[in-house]
Amino acid sequence: MARRAARIDANQTEIVSALRSVGAKVQSLAAVGCGTPDLLVGYRGDLYLIECKDGTKPPSARGLTDDQKAWHEAWAGYPVYVITCADEGLQVLSTSWGDK
Repeated sequence: MARRAARIDANQTEIVSALRSVGAKVQSLAAVGCGTPDLLVGYRGDLYLIECKDGTKPPSARGLTDDQKAWHEAWAGYPVYVITCADEGLQVLSTSWGDK
């Protein structure tokens, strides 16, 4: 079965730019597919898995796909942050880093 090209949400480029603007390292995982989160983010010695959803779409269109649900379940115990905008991505970094 041929693999189709990886799709990214419309706001992913903006999210990546915002994360990089504060010094985060960002690697897109979109090409991996199979429900893997969109981004691997390194910031201040920690790694984050981030799933980007388009916040301009209605809530019913922002849900996780079946593959994403299965991936999250298989990786239970390793947080995946589901975000809809750049500000939420920055909040993930500031909140989790500030908790230490």
